[in-house]
Amino acid sequence: MPHELITIATRDGECPTYAFTPGADRKAPAIIFYMDAGGIRPAVLGMAARLSEAGHVVLLPDLFYRYGSYGPFDPKEVFKGDFRAIIGSLMATTGNMKAAEDTEALLAYLDTRPDVEGDKVGAVGFCMGGGMAIAAAGAWPDRFAAVASFHGGNLATDAPGSPHSYAPTLKAELYIAAAENDASYPPAMAEQFENALDEAHVPYRAETYPAAHGWMKPDFPVYDEAAAEDGWRAMLAFFNRTLR
Repeated sequence: MPHELITIATRDGECPTYAFTPGADRKAPAIIFYMDAGGIRPAVLGMAARLSEAGHVVLLPDLFYRYGSYGPFDPKEVFKGDFRAIIGSLMATTGNMKAAEDTEALLAYLDTRPDVEGDKVGAVGFCMGGGMAIAAAGAWPDRFAAVASFHGGNLATDAPGSPHSYAPTLKAELYIAAAENDASYPPAMAEQFENALDEAHVPYRAETYPAAHGWMKPDFPVYDEAAAEDGWRAMLAFFNRTLR
């Protein structure tokens, strides 16, 4: 799958970003891919490539750029130890509000690409990236048509920049894919998040998969191939309907 590594200047520095194209010299809708806390690594690049193969220009920014060089990490090894101790310092350099700020530069870059179709884009986020994708769409509501969150955690909390607080400004349609028995997104939080969407009249579909938090990531120890393929089918159908 054709791709290039570029550098996008944000308010806080230079963000290394992978741009994937479906090839064939044709225009395609754009999707911004918000990574999980494991950062940029082969499995994430492979997922971005697969999304691009389905007919999208995919932008995958390294949202840990404020930290500097790192990894790449092998999640199976990281999860054997203290996960937070290993990547906590990287996670502390970003968050929902910072990702929303970074999105301004990502959108500006997409506007320069002649292969991007339309002025509205999609977003997909995994784990940490799920909340980031929602926050970005809430911060730039006129630019996002669709957002998919897979096993996104902490979607409704008291913290500044909580994704549910962006509901009043959201114009995008949402697909929320949750995991069973997910401590980062328990049923009470899901209810609070969905109530916020309902009150703001945000169109969405919420679905709970019979899998663990992180099931979509092929290099996670909890990867569930059957559930992941179901997730891919749902995601591609969602974007095909909302972005084309």
